[in-house]
Amino acid sequence: MNYILETLNLSKKSGNTYRVKELSMQVPVGSVYGFLGPNGAGKSTTLKMILGLIHPDSGEIKVFNQKLNSSNKLSILGQTGSLIENPGGYGHLTGLENMQIIQKLKGVNEDEIERSLKTVRLFEQRDKKLKNYSLGMKQRLGIAMALLGGPKLLILDEPTNGLDPAGIHEIRELISSLPKERGITVIISSHLLSEVEQMADYVGIINKGKMLYQGTLAELETKGEGLEDAFLKLTGGKESL
Repeated sequence: MNYILETLNLSKKSGNTYRVKELSMQVPVGSVYGFLGPNGAGKSTTLKMILGLIHPDSGEIKVFNQKLNSSNKLSILGQTGSLIENPGGYGHLTGLENMQIIQKLKGVNEDEIERSLKTVRLFEQRDKKLKNYSLGMKQRLGIAMALLGGPKLLILDEPTNGLDPAGIHEIRELISSLPKERGITVIISSHLLSEVEQMADYVGIINKGKMLYQGTLAELETKGEGLEDAFLKLTGGKESL
């Protein structure tokens, strides 16, 4: 199987406590990979290490079959889009103007803006000021910004946080469509099991910085377990609702 992302024994400490401990993950090309765990499990720390935002204490990260290091970091991350935490932007500018800022920073063609806005279904609202966008629209605009440059890998950290059911449905449909329509592999970090179950092909379940399960949803079903049952058994906790 071809993997677009692999980590090997990835670790990160905060003081004397491991935020991530010897974590190995494999994300297949063309998949939606659900990265699951309770709040504080180490999901965001892992994604920030993959994106080069923080440096691991030990371990290895491979993206596009290349070991991530200081010499190739920019070229690798140039093919990676991300939305970590809340989307940014300037409220007094329109959605289009915010997109143009990111387009210029990334150095990509302006015609990519239209394609990205249409992908997230915001093209008709491109001239509305960002401060007048709903939270769901802001999330979709953040994804549109991440799509600029045609990334091969898209990393989304809790993209449905704070959304109402209609907004969650929109984001879920969008994420599910990206591998087939844009050829993009998506990693989605979440603690909302029911949402990930409707999007993901593969899942990794993490708790206290350790990978507890990694594989397909179908493999869980062959063991007679649903995602929620497996999650509760492995983490010893309750699904966050």
